[in-house]
Amino acid sequence: MSPGWRLAHVLRDPGTALGFAAREWTELFAVARAEQMAGTLAHRLNGLALPAAVQRLVDDAIASAGQVRLAALWEAEMARRALAPLDVPVVLLKGTAFAAAGLSPARGRNIGDLDILVPRDRLDEVEAALLAAGWEWVKPDPYDDAYYRRWMHELPPLIHRERDRMIDVHHTILPLTARITPDAGALLAAAVPLDNGLCTFSRPDMLVHAAAHLLADGDLAGGMRNLWDIHCLLGDGEVEGLAERARRHGLSAAMARAARLSHALYGTEVPPEWRRRTPLDRLYLHRLTARDGWGRQTARLTRLGFYVRSHWLRMPPLMLARHLWTKYRKGYRPVG
Repeated sequence: MSPGWRLAHVLRDPGTALGFAAREWTELFAVARAEQMAGTLAHRLNGLALPAAVQRLVDDAIASAGQVRLAALWEAEMARRALAPLDVPVVLLKGTAFAAAGLSPARGRNIGDLDILVPRDRLDEVEAALLAAGWEWVKPDPYDDAYYRRWMHELPPLIHRERDRMIDVHHTILPLTARITPDAGALLAAAVPLDNGLCTFSRPDMLVHAAAHLLADGDLAGGMRNLWDIHCLLGDGEVEGLAERARRHGLSAAMARAARLSHALYGTEVPPEWRRRTPLDRLYLHRLTARDGWGRQTARLTRLGFYVRSHWLRMPPLMLARHLWTKYRKGYRPVG
């Protein structure tokens, strides 16, 4: 069994790790760290009769994840305070949304940047308020700035000058140049308010967004963690209206594939029509689990193929060629 698949099996059934030798434990945590899932793994293992050295790793990972969660929620509160005078709906996305709503994917989850979504016609006000509150631009390059503002689903990223924390301000969930155009108005209309005045997507829209982020807007980097989010959300119970919401946003195929992959990797309970794997699904699973025992990425050609695919999904061919040529001339190279 490959190290990536071993991590998936332990997340699915933590008891299978109890017979591991020292090398297997080392590889397990190396892959979990590489996939930003050390906290998730630790919570799954905690409470088992673990070797003392492994228990120390588990305790450290749980403590670290708790600090990350507190920092993420504090950053959301700072954004809320900065934007409160605007009386604009602010929807938390991804890991911060899970933590703020107390949902199961947040348990041990690593949370990076703060991602929010606001109405597109209020972007200028939101941008000005964040700049006034201490956030600064990360991308000073004029090409990158213009590219984000004209074609992307978010503003150029910002970082706070004192807290060194990033914020990504979205106005929809896929680039404007993408072949799929989700209904941003419907996402906002169905948003669920939290006690602090912020919002999250409804649970069906959370799942659709997770599927879009995993399969329609990237090269599957970090895919095991994103797929675990989907596994947890589906495992929390029946999600009424999920298929209809996926159709509404043009993401039925992505949602179905995400459910199939989650079923294959984590044993997620999904409807029968979402269990039948296609030959192409094997390639996706290979990409998702491509790690060696040190946590390093493998399957270089497969990763390159998904990198090209991610750009192909984002923009038409001529625009893609012009964009990649511009980035190449500026010295950009894909990592790995």
